Amino acid sequence: MSDAHPIRSRGPGFSVGARVIVVLLLAVLGAVGAWIQRDARHRQAEPRTEFTAANPPTGLPAALTTGQHLRWSRCTSPPAAREGYDCAVMKAPLDYRKPKGRTIDVALIRLEATGPNSRRIGSLVLNFGGPGVSGVSGLPARLRQYGPLRDRYDLVSFDPRGVGRTIPVRCGKTADDTGFEGGDACAKHSGAILPYIGTSHTARDLDLMRYLLGDERLHYFGVSYGTALGAVYAHLYPSHVGRLVLEASVDPTEDLAEEQVSQAEAVQAAFDRFAVHCAARIRDCPTGDGPAEAARRMARLADRLERKPAPAGGGRTLDSHDLAYDVGDHLARGTDGWQPLAKALAALIDRNDGRPLDKGSDHTGSADPAAPPVDNGRVALTAITCADSSLRPDFDRLDRAAKRVEAASPVFGAAWSTGVYLCYDWPFGGERVTPQVNAEGADPILVVGGTGDPITPYSGAQHMARALGDGVGVLLTAGEEGHGTYPQNRCVVKAVDRYLRTGHTPAPGTVCRGDMS
Repeated sequence: MSDAHPIRSRGPGFSVGARVIVVLLLAVLGAVGAWIQRDARHRQAEPRTEFTAANPPTGLPAALTTGQHLRWSRCTSPPAAREGYDCAVMKAPLDYRKPKGRTIDVALIRLEATGPNSRRIGSLVLNFGGPGVSGVSGLPARLRQYGPLRDRYDLVSFDPRGVGRTIPVRCGKTADDTGFEGGDACAKHSGAILPYIGTSHTARDLDLMRYLLGDERLHYFGVSYGTALGAVYAHLYPSHVGRLVLEASVDPTEDLAEEQVSQAEAVQAAFDRFAVHCAARIRDCPTGDGPAEAARRMARLADRLERKPAPAGGGRTLDSHDLAYDVGDHLARGTDGWQPLAKALAALIDRNDGRPLDKGSDHTGSADPAAPPVDNGRVALTAITCADSSLRPDFDRLDRAAKRVEAASPVFGAAWSTGVYLCYDWPFGGERVTPQVNAEGADPILVVGGTGDPITPYSGAQHMARALGDGVGVLLTAGEEGHGTYPQNRCVVKAVDRYLRTGHTPAPGTVCRGDMS
């Protein structure tokens, strides 16, 4: 039913002759309208102009560069991509040091730009983080976030090495098992690819992708781990940097153990802010009258769950580590996650019902590689992290590092401390302690950081902007809770979209107000 009021005539009725004239006019207008519609459809169906680039990656055989053409066709999976999305496979060297050797298939997905050819900038390549998050599945799921950019860009994503449809890592009991049974199982089922799935290899895939998409420079939007990938690309190919957005940045100056300490401190600070809000604004707050009482109640709850995990639905149970990860997932949603978190904790504390807390969690992004995965994202996270990090301390040093993480957070420290052991028995060495990201000579790169980010602390964005180099890294600060600020913060959206459409970065020191302001 329409909310509009009916329009009533203010004068006398029409005469018969007038009615005839009106009918004729309507017929003429209808014919004109139909012609206009047909003409518009004809104009919209104008042939699409495919871009070409003249700067292929160096050192690769012609069969992979000038001789390779992406063959796009309608996606058959995931189901959400069957309408409007195109998929393709890109051939790339398994080992870029042996470019004429074995090749791999990199899975791509694309949603074409809606604007006219004359206004299209090129492709915007998206990486949604992890490591271990599929871009082929991720683009349809996240279209609402990036859809407004389609007026100027084709939106493109991909499954990075080791993930989804691109040489997926297998670490289970069998070759088809997506579970994690330790480093030996990874070596048994995926040993031939494990040395070649690190971030620097994927960054080289990005440059080949850029060329085959027809762009002289890479336009890229990376979130969380995707910022590390984008920064490594900029270091390797500064002259090929187009418009790069690095949002919710990782800290390129921290090793694996230091990263766990910073994350534990950040998620604890976010929980303390939630506890203050809960005590002041939520009736019957399950965490009590503030952060100190919240920590005590969470400790009692963790002890109870350690003795007897709570049912979480679907045959799952929720133990003390699950409690920490699930609360962290709610905090990653920013203030939107606070009310659901309070209700979920109340259900768990009062009724031993873990379903509400577990339902709002992301099991593919947990730091615990032993948890049951939905796909191979968990094992890919482990494999890519250990391919990147060369940190292999002995057990005594790892135990000391774990104690530092535990001390950083009374609520989350015990769970987060397991991350320091991630690569202890990994069967292959890693590349570096920390990534190389200096991109001297590159065009300006926009780094976006939220001051209340519980997963990638704001200090990481500050360090990333500096590490990219003078005149390269441009920091945009948002006073927001949660992991990521785009598209939640309108000021961030305006600045990021302007940069992607025009190349103009915000003024140095720009701060966007948000829920922490």
